[in-house]
Amino acid sequence: MAILYNKLQDLMTKKGIKKYDLRKAGVNSQILDKALSNGNIDSRTINKLCFLLNCQPGDFMEYVADDPPVINQEQ
Repeated sequence: MAILYNKLQDLMTKKGIKKYDLRKAGVNSQILDKALSNGNIDSRTINKLCFLLNCQPGDFMEYVADDPPVINQEQ
């Protein structure tokens, strides 16, 4: 997986925001759980999280490159 949301829980804790607060503000609980377990979420959810947490996407998500494919050079 290339996009990870490992920093989301830490950011929520730092800002004193609980999952309940985000759900109450309109973030779907299943989608929030998906983000907290590094699942795929759409840009509307990212936008909403940025608004509610008053942050930039990089504050709670990061790109981690997958291992590059091995190319067989023997021919």
